[in-house]
Amino acid sequence: MEWFSMLAAALLFSAACNFDTVILAMGWAVRGVRPSPAHTLVIAGLTTLITWLSLVLGRGAAVSLGRSFAGALGGLVLAGIGLWFVLDWLRSLGNAKQEEAPQAGNNLLGWVALAAALAVNNAGVGVAAGASGVGPGLASLANFVLTLAALPLGRALGDRVAGRLLGKYALPLSGLILVGLGVWQVLGG
Repeated sequence: MEWFSMLAAALLFSAACNFDTVILAMGWAVRGVRPSPAHTLVIAGLTTLITWLSLVLGRGAAVSLGRSFAGALGGLVLAGIGLWFVLDWLRSLGNAKQEEAPQAGNNLLGWVALAAALAVNNAGVGVAAGASGVGPGLASLANFVLTLAALPLGRALGDRVAGRLLGKYALPLSGLILVGLGVWQVLGG
């Protein structure tokens, strides 16, 4: 049962971290941008590396703070970040301006820069998740696989109604997943 709990936490964490990847790929699809398999691997690899580093940092904090205290603190931070996402979305409802998807680079450096931008979102959440007990290895593997899946999923959804709905509700969905994961980790996951 503990293995199932660890896997579920890793998958929930990775799903919350990859909503923005799906949205980015949807924006690219609308503009006709198609990342090559090599560029997809760059994005998945770099975001996973930074995610893993942040999870290890959070796990290290848990060791120095004490596992139960750090787990509760990390869970509360995850829930707080999730609530912030939901509140940020609610605040933006009155703002009709749509955010543009970042431009994809024409060279490897441009794709690395985009991957780094995506990874920044994962870093803060990763530290909190690592402190709350989400395992770096399993969560990083889940992140890599889900990032590889998120890019073609976003491309496929780019022009569909479901994609526009997902784009509209990605931030609060990600936030609710993080709130749920944080509460679950506080309660002992």
